[in-house]
Amino acid sequence: MSEIPAKATESEDPWDGARAEAASRSAAGGTPRGVARRATGRATATTADGTTHAPTAGGADSGGASARATGGAAGDVGRHTPAHGAGGVSADASNGMTGASHGAGHEAHGGRVPDPRSADRPGGADASAGRPGEGIGAGTPGTGTGPGNRAGTPGVGLGGGLGAGRPSDGPGDGSGDGPGDSMWQSSPPGSIYDYIKVASFSIGPDGLVDQWSLRAEHIFGIPAERAVGMDPIEAFVAPDLRERGQHKMAEILDGREWTGVVPFRMPDAEGTEGLAEVYVMPTTTEDGERAAVCIVVDVRTLRSIETDLAASQSIFGQSPFGFLLIDTDLRVRRANQRFASVFGGTPDDHRGRGVHDYLPSPEAERVAATLRRVLETGESITEMNVMGFVPGSDERRHWSINLYRVHSGSGRPIGIAWLSTDVTARRAAAREAAAARRNLALLNEAGARIGNSLDLETTARELLDVVVPGFCDLATVDLYQGLLVGDETPPGLADGSAELRRVAFASAVSDAPFVGGPAPVAVGAVHHYPFNSPCADALRMARPQHIPAEDGGLIQSTLAVPMVAHDTVVGLVQFSRTKGSEPFGERDRALAMELASRAAVCIDNARLYRREHERALILQRSLLPPGDPEASGLDIACRYLPGNAATEVGGDWFDVIELPGHRTALVVGDVMGRGLRAAVAMGELRTAVRTLALLDLEPAEVLSALDEIARGLGTPGGPSQAFGSGGGVQQASRTAARQPRDADLSEVYLATCVYVVYDSVTRRCTFANAGHLPPALVEPGESALMLDVPPGMPLGVGGEPFEEVEVELPEGALLALYTDGLVESRDHPLDEGLQALVGALTDPSQPLEDVCDHVLNTLDTHHGEDDIALLMARVQGLPADSVGDWTLPREPRSVGRAREYARGQLQSWDLEPLVDTTELLVSELVTNALRYGEGEIRLRLLLDRTLVCEVWDAGLVQPRRRRARDTDEGGRGLQLVGLLSAAWGSRRTPRGKTVWFELPLPDGESGLADPAEALLSLF
Repeated sequence: MSEIPAKATESEDPWDGARAEAASRSAAGGTPRGVARRATGRATATTADGTTHAPTAGGADSGGASARATGGAAGDVGRHTPAHGAGGVSADASNGMTGASHGAGHEAHGGRVPDPRSADRPGGADASAGRPGEGIGAGTPGTGTGPGNRAGTPGVGLGGGLGAGRPSDGPGDGSGDGPGDSMWQSSPPGSIYDYIKVASFSIGPDGLVDQWSLRAEHIFGIPAERAVGMDPIEAFVAPDLRERGQHKMAEILDGREWTGVVPFRMPDAEGTEGLAEVYVMPTTTEDGERAAVCIVVDVRTLRSIETDLAASQSIFGQSPFGFLLIDTDLRVRRANQRFASVFGGTPDDHRGRGVHDYLPSPEAERVAATLRRVLETGESITEMNVMGFVPGSDERRHWSINLYRVHSGSGRPIGIAWLSTDVTARRAAAREAAAARRNLALLNEAGARIGNSLDLETTARELLDVVVPGFCDLATVDLYQGLLVGDETPPGLADGSAELRRVAFASAVSDAPFVGGPAPVAVGAVHHYPFNSPCADALRMARPQHIPAEDGGLIQSTLAVPMVAHDTVVGLVQFSRTKGSEPFGERDRALAMELASRAAVCIDNARLYRREHERALILQRSLLPPGDPEASGLDIACRYLPGNAATEVGGDWFDVIELPGHRTALVVGDVMGRGLRAAVAMGELRTAVRTLALLDLEPAEVLSALDEIARGLGTPGGPSQAFGSGGGVQQASRTAARQPRDADLSEVYLATCVYVVYDSVTRRCTFANAGHLPPALVEPGESALMLDVPPGMPLGVGGEPFEEVEVELPEGALLALYTDGLVESRDHPLDEGLQALVGALTDPSQPLEDVCDHVLNTLDTHHGEDDIALLMARVQGLPADSVGDWTLPREPRSVGRAREYARGQLQSWDLEPLVDTTELLVSELVTNALRYGEGEIRLRLLLDRTLVCEVWDAGLVQPRRRRARDTDEGGRGLQLVGLLSAAWGSRRTPRGKTVWFELPLPDGESGLADPAEALLSLF
């Protein structure tokens, strides 16, 4: 460690000592240089000639202050340091610098040298007299007025502040025993010695420590018992500086002063280092030997004080924030220039002012209470918002205040620091940002909540749920009536006077009518706005309009905002705020337009979806059987439930087709997919089924043909190419075979279908299934079961034949055909749905309509995942007396017999009006069977809702109707059958063919054709 000689001012010249002595005399007020002495507790000053004088108050005596004056605390030096000189020692309380004049001090008490530790006892070096001892510590200012004492001379105490003895009230005799005695007192809190570290010790003639102060113990951490007798050079100076230190010590003991900044280390295990400014003053013992007194100041503490002072000046002088120092009386002690520039004047003009001089009364009371709380509790206050006005301005200003209690070095509260920042612009920006965040949050909420439904009214209510009460207090939504009913361009759109329907209303206030406001419009009511009204202007110009408030009403401000979607005005939304709320501004206007625009797009989408959904539903219902279908020998009931508004319409269908011979075809199918595409495919398949059914093909043949047609639906030419130029269904198969292998799967049409043919005469059902769910059958007295019908492949897959199953049904049996929407959903598997259907078919004897309702109510049919088609039929076979069946031999006489059989049967059925026509047509068909057919001839008459006549033979050649020329003698038989009958045709049977015709009953709506007129029409 090296010496730091920055402040070393070694005095080599005796003139330096004289100069220091002169400075000491000047600081002591001209007191003559002398030797400080103490005797029996009385502080006296003795001049060179032996005259004793009372010292000046405070202790900067004529000979200089005792070395004990460097302790800095009451009685510190007095307890540890005998007065071995150090005349003229003073302390500058403002900067902590110490100075000393050369002098010598002697202390004697009856010729005795006091004990080194006698200074620790109260009363000074000798406490035996019981008088107060001399203590050069911190003290209060005082004056002495007794004789021998210079009146009004303040005492200077090195302990900090101005120390003073007690004033002398009576005459003094110079001995110190009278009222003029001056007592040393401890300094009050706030002394500079609360901040700096000053200590003293003395060195004897042998160069060892012989006196050690309490402050020295605090600084060096060594008790007096250990310090006395130590060599200060060996104990505190680094080894490389000890030789020079010993040289200086020798010079000091020779009577030379020395001062400088010296690095030192603690004589402890850690070897802690420090930096001290040392002032060494030579002294002389009463034996005439050389000694010294050392005064030590911690330099680092002084430098930190300098830094703190500079920081304090920068805060008050350079801080961009308003800064106040408020005393304990809540008065301004100091203000910086920034604060003065805001409230006017200079910083000194604000001294002594209170918070009531700056803030309005209510705010000032609140701030004053806060200041008192901070002063009492010491709790800091941060970011306290204060509102007020500055001189010369009516603008309301806002400040952010930080308050904290300020303490002295001893910890005593001396005031409050006030740091203020003008946050007016920040608060305005914060309000703008908060409004922007609120609007953004409202838009986010609108995006999340509006448009979740494809229902117009629900979408309008979702808009009002978002804006009330977050944006406004009342709101209404009106939509054009024409758009709601499906019109693309509602009348009156150009001038805004078209009819509107109030679809939604929301209010955050009472529902009572508003005084002075317009008459309320009920939700669902149709109305219109006057041509010159702001609402009509908003609809006409597609721009928002502000509606002024009416006097005496509750509404303060209203915005009428048109709802525009895809350049089309679909309605009007009104936002209203009641009195007491903030009126609508430009930001609110822009937000209202954005909300209305988003809601308008959602409403328009819902309108378009509703339109498309209704069109698809109309298309699908048009493809289903109209009304309640009827069939011979069957009681029919059916249900069709489309998917809900959230799902598209599906491709489910059912059909009841009347076949010749009082037979009926029951069909239930399901095209995979939804929407118009599935509905159109369903319509094509349904038309194909009806066409194939009229060809009187077998069920397996019908499904095979449908499979070919379904495979042709995905081709560019569609199924129309399947029946091109005579190609039949084989053309569809070849077209499907030519499809690319990588064809788009979305163009592949798949469907399931079950086709059933019921013969009311024999009560036999023939089933063919193409991947559909099995039919359910309930026989009288038996539980329901699922018929074991081979499922086959779905239509459109191709490559696999279909199988037929024939079942004879008893009278009263119940047959149920259905689609998968009835028994399948995401909530439960298909098997559970089939079991539930079987369990619901418990009582087939009830009316079929009730049975259908019971099934739909029992099963979970409200999931809305798919369409539901349900077809139920109860078997009611033809009675035996309604059937006439005869076998005729293959001979010409069979024609006459056939006429006789027909006449007799009709007469038994009371159908006399049909006898002549029936005989004529039966004669024609039997004659054709004889001429062109094979095998036996069978004649059968069936009576139900119509009269059916069938002629059977074993020939496979189907009769074909042709137009005979005028010169032809024959070829007009089938023409005559077509003219006289309601319908006729032929079909193949397992053992030949059947030719039939049908006649309406006399009480039917269709009138009978006149045979004579029919014959004449042939020519």
